[in-house]
Amino acid sequence: MTALEALRGRSVLLLNWRDVHHPRAGGAELYAHQVARRWVEAGVKVTWLTARPPGSPSRDVIDGVQVLRRGGEFSLYPAAAGSMLRFGSLFDAVLDCQNGIPFFAPAFVPRSTAVVQVVHHVHQEQFGAHFGKPVAAVGRVLEGPISRRVYGDRAMVAVSPSTRREMRSALGVRGPVFVVPNGNEAPAHRAGPRDPEPTVVLVSRLVAHKRVDRLLRALPEVVAAVPNLRVEVIGDGKQRRALELLAGELGLRGVVRFRGRLSDERRNELMQRAWLTTSTSQGEGWGCTVLEAARFGVPCLALSASGIDDSVRHGHTGWLVPDADGLAAALVRALTDLADDGTAAEVSDNCRDWASAFTWDRSAELLAGVVLGEIERGGRRAGERRSARADMATAVRFRVPLDVAPPRGRWTDQVRIVGDLGSALLHGCDELDAEAVLARWNVEPVSIELATEEHLLTGVAVPATART
Repeated sequence: MTALEALRGRSVLLLNWRDVHHPRAGGAELYAHQVARRWVEAGVKVTWLTARPPGSPSRDVIDGVQVLRRGGEFSLYPAAAGSMLRFGSLFDAVLDCQNGIPFFAPAFVPRSTAVVQVVHHVHQEQFGAHFGKPVAAVGRVLEGPISRRVYGDRAMVAVSPSTRREMRSALGVRGPVFVVPNGNEAPAHRAGPRDPEPTVVLVSRLVAHKRVDRLLRALPEVVAAVPNLRVEVIGDGKQRRALELLAGELGLRGVVRFRGRLSDERRNELMQRAWLTTSTSQGEGWGCTVLEAARFGVPCLALSASGIDDSVRHGHTGWLVPDADGLAAALVRALTDLADDGTAAEVSDNCRDWASAFTWDRSAELLAGVVLGEIERGGRRAGERRSARADMATAVRFRVPLDVAPPRGRWTDQVRIVGDLGSALLHGCDELDAEAVLARWNVEPVSIELATEEHLLTGVAVPATART
């Protein structure tokens, strides 16, 4: 039985400051929605509590998910607290999606109610990019010390290994943190040939922490070295007008075109014709637009940053640049390399292979495992494995004898069986713990190693001989 099947019939309250119909919805909302609708399809009762923008109904049903809208961008939080105090006991679990300011669900629901906090990225530095010093200081305290005290050692979810590292280092998170990456749509081949001239397509909200100005400032040097360059900027936001003015000051009016918000179809059409996409963001939980481009075979050149470093495989699906000073030269090198059709085809294949490792079905299953594990523990930590509070995980491969039933680990263990061979990602385990687990399963070890970041993102592959 899968974790999602075992979660069937349970009631889950999902807290997120926006829903997918919100005019400012982004990657965090897409993540929550893709998971929630799959849970509903599996028989889970999901109620999504969120903010109510002007003109939106207070109640809605989106892909089977019950949506309740209360309050504005900030008044949502006391409204959510009041709702949890009144109705929190009706839910088996709360999925507390943190977007800078947590909902502090453990303070408002019974201790026996499972609470799993989902963190897309740490906002400590970004508060200063959006607010004045006093408000930014309050945000840092809420996200850091107060959050640490309220959530204690409850399980949390990070969407990437780099986000998990920041949760440990910047926020001092004590409890177990599981990596549940974003999913992606199936890789797609280009509907037609790429543009004959070098074309960069950027999909981004035009807000301060995305730092699109750094890309614009690098472009005059790139234009001088790459004839007929065209840059398409898709997206909108508070910084759009300032960026348009900057492009004019830099003499880029004939090079850069600001497209604003586009339909998914039109956005995908432009991306499919691109040579390259970029990211200059200060930090992300995960590079959603990077993987969306990769599914069309489009590589990314990015400034190194949290989350982006996870989604771009340097030298394989794109290139990471340490700082903005090297951005122009790196763009010139990348576009020059991609001018060769053979190189471009090889990189495109790499991108599609990487994008194919991430599916929303897998994300929904992994997150269900974390929630189910918390429900069964009744909100208390279990010490079955001595490393349970650490981020340690072990990747194992094994052979299943014919007279042994296929093993099933914890709900958070990612176990795959193909024929008589299997693999698993065991959380809270070092190598000695993993040996004991395999002994209890009565299987024959093939390999045991500490999990890498790629294991955490994509799982552990079953040995190739199992597929022949």
